[in-house]
This record gives sequence, C-alpha cells and structure tokens, in this order.
Amino acid sequence: MNFSWFQLVAIAPEIVLTIGACALFLFDLAIPKHEKDKLGYFAIGILAVAFYGSWKLAAVETEIFSGMFTLDPYATYFKMLVYLAGAITILLSMTYLEIEKIHLGEYYGFILLATAGMMVMVSAGDLIMIYLGLELLSISLYIMAGFKRHESRSVEASAKYLILGSFSSAILLYGISILYGIAGTTNLKGLGAFFAAGAVDNPGLLLSMSFLVVGFGFKVAAVPFHMWTPDVYEGSPTPVTAFMSVAPKAASFAVFLRVFAEALGGVKAHWQPILITLAVATMVLGNVVAIVQTNIKRMLAYSSIAHAGYALIGIIVGGGLGTMSLMLYLMIYALMNLGAFGVVIILRKGGMRGEDIADFTGLAKKNPVAAVIMLIFMFSLAGLPPTAGFVAKFYLFMGAVEAGLVWLAVVGVLLSAVSAYYYLRVVMVMYMREPGRDFDLATSPAASLALIVTTLAVLFIGLYPAPLIDATKAAILQVP
Repeated sequence: MNFSWFQLVAIAPEIVLTIGACALFLFDLAIPKHEKDKLGYFAIGILAVAFYGSWKLAAVETEIFSGMFTLDPYATYFKMLVYLAGAITILLSMTYLEIEKIHLGEYYGFILLATAGMMVMVSAGDLIMIYLGLELLSISLYIMAGFKRHESRSVEASAKYLILGSFSSAILLYGISILYGIAGTTNLKGLGAFFAAGAVDNPGLLLSMSFLVVGFGFKVAAVPFHMWTPDVYEGSPTPVTAFMSVAPKAASFAVFLRVFAEALGGVKAHWQPILITLAVATMVLGNVVAIVQTNIKRMLAYSSIAHAGYALIGIIVGGGLGTMSLMLYLMIYALMNLGAFGVVIILRKGGMRGEDIADFTGLAKKNPVAAVIMLIFMFSLAGLPPTAGFVAKFYLFMGAVEAGLVWLAVVGVLLSAVSAYYYLRVVMVMYMREPGRDFDLATSPAASLALIVTTLAVLFIGLYPAPLIDATKAAILQVP
C-alpha cells in the first residue's frame, strides 16, 4: 500500500476530531473548574473545522488505503448528519452539565471521539474498518453512559451497555471471520463480486449473515436485541441518551445498508426474510410497550426501538427508493428526537427531573412556547402532517408499496396509528390538565439555539421537503 499526501487529506476530518478530543482531555487538566463550560464552545469549533473539511471533500469519490476507506456522497451525507447531531448534543449538554454541576471537560472529548468513530464507520469499505470505527464509537458511549458516576442508575446503565455491547461486538466479529473464511476477503466490493458470481451454496453463509444481523441489530436496537435500550436510555445523562438515540443509530444503519446492499446484495433472497421478521417484531414491540411507560425517557427509548423497525423497511426495500427513504428518515428522526430530548432537559430545574410524563402537566398554561415546541416534536414522531415526520414515513411506506410489500406498509401505518396514542398523551397532559406548580425552565442561549434549529427544521422539511429530498437523492449509495 503506497502512502500519498492525498490519503492524509482524505482523512483530515477524522484526524481533526481525534486531535481535538485529545486537546480537550489536556485542557480539562489545566482549566479552572468554573471555566470548563467554555470547553463546549471549543468542541463545537472542532466540529466546525471537521465539517468544513468534509464539505470540501464532498465532491470527491475515491477509495484509499487499498479500498478500506471510501469517499463518496453517501458517506458525506451521513457525516453531515453526525456533525449536526454532535453539535446539537453539545449545545444541550452545556445546559445540562451546568444544571447537574458536572464540570468534566473530557465529556466533550468523548463526544468528538464517538463522532470520529461514526465517520470511520460510514466511510469504511472493509468489514475490519467498520469494526474498528464501531469499537471507537462503542467505547466512547460506554464511558459517556456512566458519566454521572455518583448516581447508581448511570453506573448501572454503563455496566449493562458495556457487557451486552461486548457480546454483540464479539458476535459481529465472529460473523466477519466466517464471511472471510467463505469469500477470502473482507472488502465490501470484493464480497459483492464474490456473491454476485453465484457462490452462495456454502452452509456457513446463513450463519455468518445471522451473526452480522445480531451485531448490527444490537446497535440499532432492533428486536430481540433491544433489551439494553430502555435501561441505558433511562439511566444515562439525558444529552447522552439523545445522542445515542440518533447519531450511533444513523451511523449503524448506514453501515447496515452498505454491507447488505454492497457486499451481500447477491444473496438478498437469504437475508430479506430475516430483516422482514425483525422489522415487524421491532415495530410491534416498540409501539406496544411504549404505551404503558410513565417515564418519558423510557417512552422515547421504546419509541426509538419502533423507529428502528420503520427504518429497517428501507433496507428491506433496497434500490434507489429504499435507500433514499432510509437516508431521509434518519435525518428527520435525528432532528425531531434531539428536539424532544431538548425539551426534557430544559424542564430539569428546581428539584424537578423532567423525566416523568406527569412533569409536563399543565405546561401549556405556564409556558406555552415550550409546550408548542414539544407538541411539534410529538406530532412529528407520530408522523402527523405538516411535520417532517409525516414526510419521512410517507416515503418509507411508499417504497414498501412500490417494492410489492404492501402488507408491510399496512403494518407500518397501523402501528404508526398506535404510536399516536402515547405521543399525543404527552400533548394531552400539557394542554388538558391543570398545572400543579410553576415551571422554572432551565433555558440558556445554547439550549435555545438547539431547540430553535430543530423546531424550524422539522416544520420547514414538513412544509417544503424538496431540498432535503434532492440532497438525499444525490447521495444515494451506488451499488455496482
């Protein structure tokens, strides 16, 4: 493998994020505690520099490091999604950490490392590179989940995530090793060529694909690999929960699609029934169990599980429409879910945790602006017009219909109707019940900016989705 300066330039955004994270770890040791809140702005600055680098490389389509790292519009699209999620998470975290009196600068460093891991994942052209990016992401999340180390729920969340995540990573690695034994390569295009040639009679193929499904299914919280999600989401610091629910999920789906469309597209008949079963089970369990939740973080956890089921439809459908609908769905889901968690964070003040649905009682009468913002996000998560959530689900279900999977689209629509119950329950509590106390919201310029961006984006995309749809179509994964 010959090294060139272009290869260094191609991975410059990842290098910037890694160096920025290391700098944050060092600054945390030198900066006084009362000034550590400024490290959040430094982290956003690092994200901005990396974003600029990725933007300048957006028109480049090439492979480097012997095909292990890929630059293409598909990877760039998901990098932009990850940057957006990371920036909004940092803005929300600046408010949350001040409320909780947590003055640890390395928190932002781990967000940057997790972002770097996800960027490696979405650009990976080889299963080994995917695994390395996934582990960098996972280790950062294990630490972030337990950041409130003096709170038992946070420590428990971190421990559960670490143990179960380690098992899923081991299973994924075993699946990769079996696939290598069958095809003699871990390069995605090499695997695609191998299976396109008709070499599909190996009995280990189904076992390997099953292990890959387990590994990726755990990362996207698909049933039955979802068991970690409610406890980890509830116990983790709320901005970490928000981040975990969107960015790693989007990056994992990006890899999921790239592996199964590019490497295993020739054996789609083998894995499509498996994913259909997972999608239906995930949609059913996520929506049904969310109905009985009283903690809003657990409700959003099961909601996240259900949304993973919807997103799986995009992989099942495949082709241009399936890929476009999945990419569109993940971008919109990131905006509306981060916004919903943002409202939860600003309610966390004055002895109130803001994590129970009952904490929203009468919010509309005391703070109508916050109530309207939460209403918009609940409507969008339910898939109601004129919000972005409606656009996302419309294209997913339309893709299923055009692929001849009408029954799957019908199941998705029916379960979306079920989801409206628990989303609208939050709206009912805010608007149809009398407040039992005053609301002292933990507003700040950073949190306000995050909520303004997400709210306007959800409304704008819902009313005028054409720009995002065009951008998504231009970035569709091209499978040879």
